[in-house]
Amino acid sequence: MWVLYGVILSLINSQRTSATILEKIGGDSDLSQFNYMVKNNPEAKFTLEYKSVTVFVPTNAAFQKYPKPIDDSQFYLTLYHMGSLAKTTDQLATLSHINTELEGHPPLWITVKSDPDSNDIYVNNAKILQDLSNIKAKYNGKEQVVHIIDEVLVPTTSPRTLASGLAKPNALDFLNHFESLDINPYRVRNFRQRVQQLQKEEVFRNTGPHTFFIPIDEGILHSDLIDNKTIDGHLVPNKVLFTAPTQRDIAFETAANGDNLKVYITFFQEPNDKTEAVYIKSETRLGDARHSPGVVISEIVKANIPVENGVVHLIQKPLMVVDTTVNQFLQEKGEGPLSRFVEAIADTGDLGKEFLRTIERARTITLFAPSNAAWNDGNIKSVLGKEDKMQEILYLHLVVDERLTKDLIIKNNKRQVYQAPTMSRPKNLYFNVATSGDNSVLTVEGGGVNATVIQANIAATNGIIHIIDRVLGVPYTTVFDKLKQDPMLNETFYLGTFGDFNVQLNNSKKKFTYFVPRDKAWADARLIQPSTVKKLFMRELGYYVSNVYIIHLNLLGTLLGSTNLAKAFGRF
Repeated sequence: MWVLYGVILSLINSQRTSATILEKIGGDSDLSQFNYMVKNNPEAKFTLEYKSVTVFVPTNAAFQKYPKPIDDSQFYLTLYHMGSLAKTTDQLATLSHINTELEGHPPLWITVKSDPDSNDIYVNNAKILQDLSNIKAKYNGKEQVVHIIDEVLVPTTSPRTLASGLAKPNALDFLNHFESLDINPYRVRNFRQRVQQLQKEEVFRNTGPHTFFIPIDEGILHSDLIDNKTIDGHLVPNKVLFTAPTQRDIAFETAANGDNLKVYITFFQEPNDKTEAVYIKSETRLGDARHSPGVVISEIVKANIPVENGVVHLIQKPLMVVDTTVNQFLQEKGEGPLSRFVEAIADTGDLGKEFLRTIERARTITLFAPSNAAWNDGNIKSVLGKEDKMQEILYLHLVVDERLTKDLIIKNNKRQVYQAPTMSRPKNLYFNVATSGDNSVLTVEGGGVNATVIQANIAATNGIIHIIDRVLGVPYTTVFDKLKQDPMLNETFYLGTFGDFNVQLNNSKKKFTYFVPRDKAWADARLIQPSTVKKLFMRELGYYVSNVYIIHLNLLGTLLGSTNLAKAFGRF
């Protein structure tokens, strides 16, 4: 009986493998759109009947995201979804690309995105749904494999460009013939002209794979600032970086790098950004006379344009070029990474306009600008619309007459807690640096709120912008949470765990004024009274902690800010 069962199972499997690719695709209702396109494209049907191919089939959901209606003008796309030779996902993972059956055989680029749990495989910007893939078939003796993908693959060419002989464009062809390509409404004449003037065509002609960033005409304000090295800074060599598989916040070397110039490019996205915009950060870490150190941020306005030698991304403005003021950076794009900050300034009325005028008038400034996500905190709603309070908060984020780069703050913070006066007088900003290996995290405290700098050193002609993850001056935590989260108060928080002293600080119905020793204060105390401090930090002697800490804590129900303290003591 078991022998008979085995024979039956073998017959069933034989029938499955004997089914053609078209039959297998046609049998899945979720692939009906691609099946329709293949049946209406004689070349595609011929390919499936007589060639060994890998077929990348978008789901119907993928076609719903495709911006054009699927009619006979789009049937040519089917051949771009067919790669020469049959390849399983394991085999694809070993390749950099696979040539397609479209005229000219333009490549599809393969990317393996590794993480601890799995290895995702992408073809151009489309993810292979591996659980639904590796569907094998054989027709007329030809091996064939089907992989299901989550995005429609779009070639740079079209029937019109194919007819003109442009079948397999590289990045230079893209620049030279962009008018005939489907990149509306964008134009790149200014950048192309600069490439030609500087005779840098070879950068875009070189055999790949490379990643090219090309700024659109609208964002180029001063083309004379684009020089040879700047053009090199728009190329990541030897890597094909499509937006979906590329890791965020990972720095990639550019072709501009040399002994005297170091420029890196990073992909990043604003957390919780509904627009899903992807930005490119160009960071000049080591500059020269023509290229200032600092960060330039540019939005990708049209991503993932495949070319013979890699991929092209159209970006909103040139990288490495610092040609806007702080105010211009804030205003230049409505949905940029600081759009909520700009809205808050505008909602402050005339006082907000005066804040912007202060930024423009100052010789040089440092602005700590809250990210879009920072404005989602519910506590901020209580101050929005209150112009006087908002004015105080805005000026708390502004330091004038100082260009405080991250490196300068770290340098100034080595021997003592560095502080900088703000325009919200007499309040200062206080800085802390947490270092782990080669990485350092910069935090800033203002108005009792501790924020992390999530994007440092955005360069402007009149200053520096740091993007932070909190709105300064708007409390969002209890005293307990403040102690727990502030990296400068680790010692005090640890001691407060003795005898459960910290527990009372989480009571949001009580008001506390807590004079908290920073970690540096404890370090200084260890030098002066080492044995006393050592005993204090012994858990078995923790009952002494409450007696020490109660001296630092005001339980009178009155919040003693710096202004009240100044009145009480005559000076502060």
